Amino acid sequence: MSRLSVPNLESNTGPSGQIYAQIKKAIGSVPNTFAAIAAHGPAALKAVLAADAALASGNLSKRDQETIKLVISGVAGCDYCVAAHSLLAKLAGLNPEELKNIRDGEPTGDVKRDALVRFVRKLAATSGTVSDADFAAIKDAGYSDAQLVDISLAFATTVFTNVFNRINDTEIDFPAVA
Repeated sequence: MSRLSVPNLESNTGPSGQIYAQIKKAIGSVPNTFAAIAAHGPAALKAVLAADAALASGNLSKRDQETIKLVISGVAGCDYCVAAHSLLAKLAGLNPEELKNIRDGEPTGDVKRDALVRFVRKLAATSGTVSDADFAAIKDAGYSDAQLVDISLAFATTVFTNVFNRINDTEIDFPAVA
């Protein structure tokens, strides 16, 4: 059970309630993590949603975005985000075998995706410090300077939700990861 309380989503009419209504309209329901963040920090959730909107209009494919978020969540040990991003990555077109390989740090068969996974794992393992060789490898894989900005933004927003979910012990409301 989550550690932080969440008000009734249907009866909340304050700033959190407005955010809940927007999320529900956009995706049909309010994930537990968004409900808890909005209940105690509506501005924080607005910032996360704004960052996700920036990513959506950015230079990375949805598959790449979800690959990054899945890798970071796995390294952080955030079961909630691993479940969420496994589902979102599947919806973005990654198949179950690719998802398992990404989670396990195994090759996916896609050279460019594998370079992204290695780069993001390196970022996570070194708190963002990469060598010239790491930088050259991600560039050689075909990622642009603009995409490196988007990789950084995806990394940052995912670290926030991972840390929040670990603090809250957010109850998982996504399908179990196989």
